[in-house]
Amino acid sequence: MWRRVSIISKRWNRRLFSTQTQRCLIEDEGDWSYSSEWWGKNNDSDGQTVLRSESDNGNGIISVVSHPCSKPEPVHWTSMEKWLQQRYAKIHPEDEQNGHFTVLGYQWRVLRFNDFTRQSTVKIMAACRTSDPSSVCIMQQPHILAVPYLKSMLSVGLASLASCNFDLRSAVHGEKTMNILCIGHGGGSLPLFLASNIQGAIVDVVEIDPLVISASIQAMGFPAFSKVSSSGERAVAHPEMMDEVLWKGTHERLFVYESDAAEFILKTTKVYDLVLIDAYDGADIFPHKLWDQNGPFLKTLRSQLQPDHGTVVVNLHADSDIMDSDGNDVISDEQLLPMGKYVSRVCQAYKDVLVGNESDGGLGLAFVASVPWLCNSSLVVSRGFEVDGMMPKRNLVLNTLVNKSQEVEDVLNLSFSCLQYIKNGFVLVD
Repeated sequence: MWRRVSIISKRWNRRLFSTQTQRCLIEDEGDWSYSSEWWGKNNDSDGQTVLRSESDNGNGIISVVSHPCSKPEPVHWTSMEKWLQQRYAKIHPEDEQNGHFTVLGYQWRVLRFNDFTRQSTVKIMAACRTSDPSSVCIMQQPHILAVPYLKSMLSVGLASLASCNFDLRSAVHGEKTMNILCIGHGGGSLPLFLASNIQGAIVDVVEIDPLVISASIQAMGFPAFSKVSSSGERAVAHPEMMDEVLWKGTHERLFVYESDAAEFILKTTKVYDLVLIDAYDGADIFPHKLWDQNGPFLKTLRSQLQPDHGTVVVNLHADSDIMDSDGNDVISDEQLLPMGKYVSRVCQAYKDVLVGNESDGGLGLAFVASVPWLCNSSLVVSRGFEVDGMMPKRNLVLNTLVNKSQEVEDVLNLSFSCLQYIKNGFVLVD
């Protein structure tokens, strides 16, 4: 969830990617300049509501609104049709006559709480088998992160892991397992991006609201096979045929649990390399129990975090109205500042519990980076982060992250630069 400041005028962000044999120009279809296509001018009047229902978990009315998108242009749709045909042929080589597909188009899909708060934005592709026009399926585009705070969380999280000598390249190529926990699901674009681009990633997703999970699957093209039942088994024993075509090789490594985050972390025995937390509710509140340093969530998370390089990234709103531990509204001008009282308290709680401080032998560090164009910040707490064995200093830490960001961009072949998300408003947490 996020709050917008302004839209940049640059039409799109292109990143040059070089290898020993070629130099490719990659266009970022999730660039923030495209937000004008899905942000809308008059709430829902600029889009078409494709799902609408009332939540029983405090998120109010949950809806998914569709908007037309300009990319990719129809001339490029044939490449997706060929990809679908090739995937189908591998899975069903005996059924050649039904293996041709027609792309029907692309759309933005926006998940909203209470008809106002834009919780998530994804791009979906709709297609059908050419022989059966009624066989329409939708597929979320896993390479697109449409909102800057997601790119910020990804950039600072992976650069921090790489700075702790985690072998990201081996994880990307499936030669090493990388355990990831995402708290808060939304439309699912961040866990889907990670599972699709990091072949060794095992991604657990925890979402308290079953309606949010259903909306992401039914209306936002998230893999249905990823859903886990209350027994801990897959909600469906076997994926449907089109799910296999779209997601084989990816959905096996995605596990979406309907659970309270604090209860999940108390029960799990898994140790995580990377934890990503984006858990604002329909009232735009980050639950106090997720940052109470005397509560069970943070204390248990500490034991479930890999001791040598475990990294936690938290999405924070710099201008959110929040409640104190007694449930009273707390509103002050300081909350409008990037490092106001509320954000500072959350940061200090995570750092103190997860890595401690020098006096008690704590290893690691914490920092905050402001998200460009939005009133959000990414808090990072990283274990094992050392700069030549020295006490962390701002410039040394920042230079290390900047150097590692190039490695992240190259190994993942990103369409955007991590640099702006790491350097913007960078502050170490004391």
